[in-house]
Amino acid sequence: MFSLSAKSIIGPDLRDDMKRGSAGACVVFEGWVRDHNDGKEVVRLEYEAYEAMAAKEGQRILDEARRKFGVDRAVCVHRVGMLDIGDLAVWVGVSAGHRGEAFDACRYIIDELKHRVPVWKKEYYSDGDSGWVNSTADAGTSAPESRA
Repeated sequence: MFSLSAKSIIGPDLRDDMKRGSAGACVVFEGWVRDHNDGKEVVRLEYEAYEAMAAKEGQRILDEARRKFGVDRAVCVHRVGMLDIGDLAVWVGVSAGHRGEAFDACRYIIDELKHRVPVWKKEYYSDGDSGWVNSTADAGTSAPESRA
């Protein structure tokens, strides 16, 4: 299941939902908002996504990971809206029979998410902001209009 969330992500609740009798391993990736980037002090950031396309492509990535790595369950939640330093921005969880498949699938999901899902980010620095940055490398999407 792939979803976007305007509310805080609760990692432990999501991890508990990964348990399956056939699973011997669960691998989790948590991406947090950090207080710096490229030598600048980050004070918060904002994510925006084209929801219909993001949900479709995000689910496609999870389905690919399940087929490619033979995992039992794959879940990804990506935040949208304003986030503070330390907030959980993206959560990926994979359960599988063995740890190798779970690690490989988790890495695949987060890497593909970064390149294919239409999500834009704006970092707010202590001295200004980055403007909207398209976090997808190959999706052919452009940044949303600024809401100044």
